[in-house]
Formats: sequence, C-alpha cells, structure tokens
Amino acid sequence: MKKLPILVILFLSISFTYAQTEADKKGVEKACMNYIEGFYEGDENKLKKSLQPTLNKFGFWKDKDSGEYKQRDHLSYTKALAYARGVLEKKRFANPDAPKKVEVFDIGNVIASAKVTARWGIDYILLSKRGDKWMIEQVIWEGPLEKPAH
Repeated sequence: MKKLPILVILFLSISFTYAQTEADKKGVEKACMNYIEGFYEGDENKLKKSLQPTLNKFGFWKDKDSGEYKQRDHLSYTKALAYARGVLEKKRFANPDAPKKVEVFDIGNVIASAKVTARWGIDYILLSKRGDKWMIEQVIWEGPLEKPAH
C-alpha cells in the first residue's frame, strides 16, 4: 500500500516530462516549418516568427560544371527577409509538391537541433528557446537535392 503514492508520483512526473517534450518538439517543428514556408511562400511574417535577428546561415552549392561544392554567401536575418520579399514580388513560389520535411534530432532545456529537407537541399538547424518559443539561431545547408540512384 505504501508503494501506491510513490507510483502515482512517478507516473505524474513521467507524464509531465513527456508532455513538455512533446510541446517542445511541436515548437521546434513549427519554427522549422515556418522557415520552409516563409521562403516557399515569400512570407516575411513566417520568417520573423522563426528566425532570430542574429541569424547565421551559410552553405554549399554544387557547381554544375565542375561537380564541386562551393561555399555560398552568408545569409543574415535582413537578407532572408529580403529574399522572401523577392519571392512574393516576383511570384516565384515553390511548387505544391516541393519537399517540406522536418526531422527533430535533439531537444535540451533551451537548445535544439533539427534537419530540414526543402527544394533547395538540406539544412541543419540549431535553435534556442526564448521564453516559450523556439527560434532558429544558425543554419548550415547543402544543395541541391540529389535524386537517389535507382
């Protein structure tokens, strides 16, 4: 009979931890999806909801002629918003079937990591929790997506 209160406390603590983890996972996924959709739709507001103003994003693009990967310019928060604005103004939206995949790797108390697969390639993303909101701090990417060999 003495074990019952201990089991109840243990169950409640496990349930609370799981719920917190699920909420954090959903928050990380939402930040990453806002990131993809912000660029796909030219939606600056979605980017503002997911990107830290101190964003550090850079990556590598495969040169068609040489087949070598070359480092691309750094993309700041300001440049990311300008890019989205250009998508909207020029109506260069992603196709409806463009990839939009988010994989959450790890979530700590205030930091997390995830992988995004989008039309441009793959991004590895580091996030921080600000209050109750997950925000993207850093991105390193590689593109374009390669079609798997059959």
